[in-house]
Amino acid sequence: MAPAAPVLAFAPTPCHPPPRECGRLEVVRFENVGLRYGVGPEVLRDVYLDLAPGSFHFLTGPSGAGKSSLLSLLYLSRRPTRGRIHLFGRDMAGVSRGELPAFRRRVGVVFQDFRLLDHLTALDNVGLPLRVAGVDDRTIRTHVGELLAWVGLADRLEAKPPTLSGGEKQRVAIARAVITRPQLLLADEPTGNVDDQIALKLLTLFGELHRMGTTVLIATHNQPLVERLGHPELRLEGGRLNLRERRDAG
Repeated sequence: MAPAAPVLAFAPTPCHPPPRECGRLEVVRFENVGLRYGVGPEVLRDVYLDLAPGSFHFLTGPSGAGKSSLLSLLYLSRRPTRGRIHLFGRDMAGVSRGELPAFRRRVGVVFQDFRLLDHLTALDNVGLPLRVAGVDDRTIRTHVGELLAWVGLADRLEAKPPTLSGGEKQRVAIARAVITRPQLLLADEPTGNVDDQIALKLLTLFGELHRMGTTVLIATHNQPLVERLGHPELRLEGGRLNLRERRDAG
């Protein structure tokens, strides 16, 4: 069994609408969403999706099924070709470009290609969201250092991404995504570059966020992992999304 995850000291971004309403609203709601690139066929078709506050789902499907495309809609790097997307109770069609950064700060993302800044150290990459939020340097160093040590990178705090292995970059990217305790955590193949022991640690960390109320969605090809943890599975096939409940988990 993996050791307990470190305490994540930072509260999530305040809820909007007000807290009394936020708990009743879906964190995510897709209504008949479609997505196509250029003039080609739709990558996603007629997608309906509801993610309740504090839920945990896996997103599965064969290569090319559209998992990364679906995640890109969720972290607001793309807009759908058709249909409606609601995040945190707001219809994204009515959100201005100037409002988008505030919504994105409520979403933690682990990208498959890491997207670390090569000129920053591991500590500074992970601490960047806190620095943007105005947290002081001493507090950042303390909490980021504890988190990186917990994922096995205590001796790599000052290392820059070009000197890190793929598995080390993966852990830095995950630490950056979770350090602010986001309301919604999206992870694209987060255990693809690490061994089983580190994978279990990372999943313990995701579980701790889930326990504190974060809504978690993990895209993965690792079917044994999905079966082991027993959370509901959202499966993409032919551009369509289906829910598989796992009632025998435990």
